Amino acid sequence: MSITIQKVLVANRGEIARRIMRTCRKMGIATVAVYSDADASMPFVAEADEAVLLGPAPSSESYLCIDKILEAAALTHADAIHPGYGFLAENAAFADACGEAKVIFIGPSPDAIRSMGSKREAKALVDNAGVPVIPGYDGASQDPKDLAKEALEIGFPVLLKASAGGGGKGMRLVREEAGLPDAIASAAREAQSSFGDGTLLVEKYIDDPRHVEIQILGDSHGNLIHLNERECSIQRRHQKIIEETPSPALDAALRNEMGEAAVVCGKAIGYQNAGTVEFILAPDQSFYFLEVNTRLQVEHPVTELVTGLDLVEEQILVAQGEALRMSQEAVRFEGAAIEVRLYAEDPAAGFLPQSGKIVDWNLPPAEGLRVDSGVEAGSEVSIHYDPMLAKIITSGENRPLALQRMRRALRSLSVQGVTTNREFLLRVLDHPAFIAGDIDTHFIDKHLQDELGDGVSEADQQRAAIAAALADQQRRDRERVLVPDIPSGWRNNYHTPQSVEYTVGDGEVRVAYRHLGDDRFAVWAGEVDREVRIVSWESPELTLEEGSHRWGARISFDGERTYVHTSRFSVALSRKPRFPDTSQEIPAGGCVAPMPGKVVELRVAGGDTVQAGQVLMIMEAMKMEHSVTAPQDGTVSQLGVAAGDQVDADALLAVVVDA
Repeated sequence: MSITIQKVLVANRGEIARRIMRTCRKMGIATVAVYSDADASMPFVAEADEAVLLGPAPSSESYLCIDKILEAAALTHADAIHPGYGFLAENAAFADACGEAKVIFIGPSPDAIRSMGSKREAKALVDNAGVPVIPGYDGASQDPKDLAKEALEIGFPVLLKASAGGGGKGMRLVREEAGLPDAIASAAREAQSSFGDGTLLVEKYIDDPRHVEIQILGDSHGNLIHLNERECSIQRRHQKIIEETPSPALDAALRNEMGEAAVVCGKAIGYQNAGTVEFILAPDQSFYFLEVNTRLQVEHPVTELVTGLDLVEEQILVAQGEALRMSQEAVRFEGAAIEVRLYAEDPAAGFLPQSGKIVDWNLPPAEGLRVDSGVEAGSEVSIHYDPMLAKIITSGENRPLALQRMRRALRSLSVQGVTTNREFLLRVLDHPAFIAGDIDTHFIDKHLQDELGDGVSEADQQRAAIAAALADQQRRDRERVLVPDIPSGWRNNYHTPQSVEYTVGDGEVRVAYRHLGDDRFAVWAGEVDREVRIVSWESPELTLEEGSHRWGARISFDGERTYVHTSRFSVALSRKPRFPDTSQEIPAGGCVAPMPGKVVELRVAGGDTVQAGQVLMIMEAMKMEHSVTAPQDGTVSQLGVAAGDQVDADALLAVVVDA
């Protein structure tokens, strides 16, 4: 017997919550958001019909508190809870608690979650069902010596994996015996922090693999189908950043074989609702079961765009007790789609997560473009959560068209205030190997490890500085209230130009300009002098004309920072003060926090002798661990933190002086 859900509480945040609420509105279902103190002003909270504050920023005190979420459901009379794609989505205890509270859990049964929640048990279950699995150790003993022994017997390379979760957390690739002790300790610690369970598995690592997953969908009437594959091989830190469908590696026969294997996995556990069966695809086209994610995946939009389905709607219908609306033969699979994950992170610094305020967020609508965003201009990127800002998805009749639309979308996107991986994503999309579909999970290491910076040329930095200086001149000119008829920058000595100096990355750019009248300026930047005309200035859009070349830029101001975005480049500039403050200079040999976070482990003490590159301490931020290393050989002369301390970005942690 089916029922009709009236109100859904979304037990998640950011773009996930917004995405689910969008479908609920389409279906006429009321929505409830839950949020932490850190998320009070985020868009997903404002978009819900009702919202309930859970508590402080840390997930353990807010989003992961089952009792608080159920209390919020009772308070708002929500009759169903959608857990999103993370946090509690794969928590069997949460699904059980929803049942006990007479609230519908929009997801699989608790038993299905339990059977797949342990990678060890999941592997044994699907192996018995006849699905190929990767050789490895199931983690019966968690003694580090036993784990190391099993790794040696399996043979390098091996992969350490958290049994209780995914997303790259608690995962370490080890290629030689010397790296095992640290890798085991770090993986277990991260697994415990992320999932509350430090249990590790050891698996044989397959070189040059592709990561291919199959979307499945089941109901309570015994129907279970697959919706074909997603190629998820472009990864960093074992986390996906680009996904697409169809996979360039699959033909019809292999697609059918992998789809049937995914259905076998689903039927082996009596799966209901939406889920994903993940496989490793070897270069010889053999494939091996990896895991079942008992939830909707972040990358589900690409499947929606080629099948025409709304997978959140299908989830809700199944949760209401309805049968699937289609058979396997009726599944549509037309065109191509690609998704990129836009992160607040610095690829040049090892993809280090970033935090801060989004000063500008603008992506014009376009044909074949979908944006699932968790932020808008003014949003704060918190240190407490995953740094993903948005998913950008494009589709078309074929892969080349979908890729071309994605390139244009990323070049059109202005996201300012925090460093992002936008330029890096474009570099991947433009690479000949990616265009040819010749990809695997090592793509970044193979092709782009030496090209992780933003790559903005000196000439483009100068153009950005000119645009910033002239936009600032226009802004000041329009804001002037005293003697409004005198041009901005007027002086007794007409021949002395105005000037401004900017820092751009590690370099500097000086721009000098003189107003010639009629919105024309003589401009000097670097070794080049030119005449530039301001065609229009309607903040934040500036149009300049230099000779016969007319070009536009989007200019965003934030204190002494100016952001210049064009379809060709995106540059952040800092205006240099005339009288710099030298009190904040970092001493020689100083080690600073790469971002706000928590010191979880100290490996040295004051007075210790260390070598360059030696790990001094481990920090944790944005659900990831970061090593702080010695900048040179020497002695630890200062150690200003202790394990458990919360520190700000650029805080001085330690000083290593020459031995």
